[in-house]
Order: sequence, then structure tokens, then C-alpha cells
Amino acid sequence: MDNARLIPAAVVGGLLAIGLVGGGALIGQGVVNARAGDRSVTVRGLAEKDVEADLAVLPIRFTASGDVLSEVQARIDGDLATVRQFLKAQAYPDASVDLGRLEVTDTRSREYASQTGGPRFILAQTVIVRTNDVDRVQTTTRSLNDLVRQGVVLQDFQGPSYIFTKLNDVRPAMIAEATAAARTGAEQFAKDSGAPLGPIKSAGQGSFEILPRDGSGDESSALNKKIRVVTTISYRLR
Repeated sequence: MDNARLIPAAVVGGLLAIGLVGGGALIGQGVVNARAGDRSVTVRGLAEKDVEADLAVLPIRFTASGDVLSEVQARIDGDLATVRQFLKAQAYPDASVDLGRLEVTDTRSREYASQTGGPRFILAQTVIVRTNDVDRVQTTTRSLNDLVRQGVVLQDFQGPSYIFTKLNDVRPAMIAEATAAARTGAEQFAKDSGAPLGPIKSAGQGSFEILPRDGSGDESSALNKKIRVVTTISYRLR
């Protein structure tokens, strides 16, 4: 091959090599930029608030038993009158007291055929107190022995349930507090990494939890409660 043909080929090859190197540099720069644009930090922000229940529900369930249904029913009616009088003495308005369903069990029916002895009929009646006067319910709970002394047989008494109904009132402030806590954490991460903190990339609000304030027992039986929410927020790093 003569020199006249070698020179153009070398020139073309050199230009091609330069082009590949330049293209590779541009591609490499594009990857770096993509990674830089993708840099972010994900943090969580916690907000907690102690609250007191503003609604109390007190179920009072009592029973009577015997072999003659009409007699058992008469005793249940008498106990119901006693319970109503007790609640009236506790200063509950009529609107706060509801009558639950009457349960009747016949132990000689097919479902209970294997049982022997004992009374044939067992009747159970429930009265439900629902009120915003939670302090009064606490007093009533401590006074239930008065019903027992009057012959009312209480059954399966689990105590009142205390409910916090004003979650929507505290929700906005708690979300703002959790978001501010998340940003504080993100700013610290950004400072440690030497990159300025950018705008929010994505955000998610966790569900609100209502817990017993002291961390033990059943939440529904706790008058004092703790509300908790955790937000998860991703910030871009510039």
C-alpha cells in the first residue's frame, strides 16, 4: 500500500479515535450529572402529644338465672330498675343511658344438651352509659359495689372505655411539628455531607397512633393517652 493511501486512513482513524474519546467523555459526564441530580436524603420526623380522653363508654352487664323463665325475667326487670336508679343517683341524664339487648340462654336447648344440672334459664341485660363527663364515669366505676350490695349480679365487667374524639383538632399542628423535625434531621445530614439541602422530593404521612400515655395496658382503658405520628420525607441534595 502506498503512502498516499496510508495518510488519509491515518487521518480518518485519528479523527474517529478523537470522536470516541470525546463521546466517552460526554457520556461519562452525563452519568455524573445524573447521579448528582439523583442525590437525596430520606428522613423521618416524629411528633407526640399527651391528651386526655373526652368520651367515656361504660357498659354494665348483669344476669339472673332460674328454672322458670317468667321469674327470671321479673328479677332482671327488678335489677334493671335498680341500675337505672343507681345511675340517676350518679346524676346521669336520661340521654346518656342506653338499654342494650337482652340475652336469653336456655341450657336445656339442643346447643347446651350436654350440660347437666344448674338453672335452666340465664338472662343477661346490658345498660350502656355514654358521656363526655369522664370524671363522673371514674367515680361511678368505683361505686359499682353499691349495685352488688343490692343483689345485682354483675358479669364480665371490663371497666369503661375512654375515647379521644378530637384527633382532627390536633392533626394539623402535629403534622407541622413532625415535618419540622424531619427537616431538622435532613439539614444535619446535608451539613455532614457538605451538600446544600434542596426541595422536597417526596413525602408520606404515617398513620396516627393513639397509645396509653404510660406505655402499658390497653389504650381503650387509659384515660390519659399519647398521640404519635411519623412523617417520612425525602429531600434533594444540590
